[in-house]
Amino acid sequence: MKQYLLAVHADETALETGAELAAQMARTTKVTDDMKAAGAWVFVGGLRPSHATTVVRPANGGVTMTDGPFAETKEQLGGFWVIQCADLDEALSWADKCAQACGRPIEVRPFADGPEDVA
Repeated sequence: MKQYLLAVHADETALETGAELAAQMARTTKVTDDMKAAGAWVFVGGLRPSHATTVVRPANGGVTMTDGPFAETKEQLGGFWVIQCADLDEALSWADKCAQACGRPIEVRPFADGPEDVA
């Protein structure tokens, strides 16, 4: 089985009410439970807002550390699922359910099998 990252992209400028967030969490919890029942679930995680980010960059044999996201964009990574599926079509089917549950774009990306997959 191949593993896939289902990345949730969120517009941090869009304000949601507590009721909207609670309903979204209930829907995404249901999708996660369905993944577990189907044997597709590996891991899920929600992320704090991008202002909580620290970026560590290589520089002149050392590193620099800066606060804030890697890139200034309207949408930031808000959370993710790691799933295992027979193929991309199955992963896309789960992404469809995730996108509908959280109301946000989902990026589907397969994990590399080895160094030859990274280039």
